Amino acid sequence: MTGTDAESAKVGVLHEGAVAVLELQRQDKRNALNTSMCDAIREAVAAAAADGARAVVITGAGSAFCAGADLSGDVYSSRFPLALVHMLHTIEQVPVPVIAAVNGPAIGAGTQLAMACDLRVVDEGARFQIPVVKVGLAVHNWTVRKLTEMVGGGHARTMLLGAEQLDSERAGALGLANRIGDVAAAREWAAELAGFAPLSLQHLKMVFNDDGGRSKASDEQTELFNKVWASEDKSEASRARREGRAPRFQGA
Repeated sequence: MTGTDAESAKVGVLHEGAVAVLELQRQDKRNALNTSMCDAIREAVAAAAADGARAVVITGAGSAFCAGADLSGDVYSSRFPLALVHMLHTIEQVPVPVIAAVNGPAIGAGTQLAMACDLRVVDEGARFQIPVVKVGLAVHNWTVRKLTEMVGGGHARTMLLGAEQLDSERAGALGLANRIGDVAAAREWAAELAGFAPLSLQHLKMVFNDDGGRSKASDEQTELFNKVWASEDKSEASRARREGRAPRFQGA
């Protein structure tokens, strides 16, 4: 990871009573994630809960929620997928409700970030997409299972195998969006949740997330996941991006 990557990874924190509002502040990259950014989000979420916040809002600075993995950074390294999974797991595990205020595009890892949150308030101009098949990458089992739970198996297959997008209206109809609204609406809802019984919320969150999404991958699934991340196709996708052309995948 370069020094620039680390320096550009910033999460702003604003405390509003019992609510902590975390803002991804990497506007030059449309809040895309690298390893440092995943670490910063994870640390900010854990710190907010430890400091007594009773609800957390995660949103993005500017016009994007999160444009996904930063393909110009260290995403193709072995550290990034581990940092991403650790971040997602922390959001699920903190004992307070976390609301994603999806204020714009949530692409790839941005959709995964929104999915890890307990609730999603989605702006009318937002959209969701997980186009790993276009960039030669793989997602962990959690993403496939969580997305299937949220939108149904058929729509999950369309989004993952077909790399198709969901706009905010469709996301609301399928249940990926819990409410349509802006960041202010998300903050208002978080303030309401912060007044509810903390132990009741913690219990419900624990049960909701005990959905099998974190079940251990089979040996075959793990082997293929690792093969994708070590593949020549992954390297080809990186080269094609630098050269401004479509990748030529060979399945190796």
